[in-house]
Amino acid sequence: MNNPSPYRCEDVFAVIVTYNPDMAVLETLLDALLPQVGRAVIVDNGSSADLTAWFEHARHGNLLLHKLGQNYGIAHAQNVGIEKLGVGPQAFILLSDQDSKPAEDMVLELRKAALRLMAEGKKVAAVGPCYMDMRQNNPPPFIRIEGLAVRRQYAEKPDSVVEVDYLIASGCLIPAGVLSTVGLMNVDLFIDYVDIEWGLRAKAFGFQSFGVFAARMEHSLGDEHVSFIGKQIPLHSPLRHYYLVRNGFWLYKQKGLPLNWKFVDGYRMLIRICFYTLFAKPRSRHFSMMMRGLVHGLKSRMGRY
Repeated sequence: MNNPSPYRCEDVFAVIVTYNPDMAVLETLLDALLPQVGRAVIVDNGSSADLTAWFEHARHGNLLLHKLGQNYGIAHAQNVGIEKLGVGPQAFILLSDQDSKPAEDMVLELRKAALRLMAEGKKVAAVGPCYMDMRQNNPPPFIRIEGLAVRRQYAEKPDSVVEVDYLIASGCLIPAGVLSTVGLMNVDLFIDYVDIEWGLRAKAFGFQSFGVFAARMEHSLGDEHVSFIGKQIPLHSPLRHYYLVRNGFWLYKQKGLPLNWKFVDGYRMLIRICFYTLFAKPRSRHFSMMMRGLVHGLKSRMGRY
């Protein structure tokens, strides 16, 4: 950390949420990310292992550690991290999961794209990188829903920037001033759909999210994968599938969200429920948790399960 990286962006501040992290993977993330940002905070969501001893020997000069003591969910942890950093409206907030690995210039490319878009008069909600799940053959495209169709957007050129409805949280760069209008993350969701709900909410306020192809990141989706018609489909635990279904159906009830998004995502949700019931084991456990999530979502029974 004594030799500043040529890619460092001093006005970018990172929030890293951890929950029982693989410390070797976390160190890989920190080695890649910390040289790119002005300061970062780890918000630990009640990991079973005490990170204090590790942190005292980590020797990262621009890193803070804040322990919540128990698992309050990713949305709450992100909000705490943003508040702990206490940045001004002209700065940027970068959100990161514990197991992502940004390219050495990811933050710089995101910041450049955001500043360029804002100079063009765009109301930027957030910009996000093109990520690669190393268990897949190709990076997934950026998604945008047009009418009742899902439009998959690929790079026409290396520095292409495309409009999207929302971004995954990890690697997402948000102009801090936007948060005063749009608000922070919705803690009632706990986990899953947190990034989607925020992106759609930002869009309702007139802000637009963008995918930046020049910004790259490695990121894993799902706890495991199952092979299906030549594709590797991510699977989660029964509890995660509960949150996925619950939060989806809760959002379908909310006013102000695009009707076409509700139809498209609802259709995809039904496919997910069928797929997870058939391929996620134990099947009965996954199915029962998803059905419980469906009922809780319709009844607005939110928060931690």
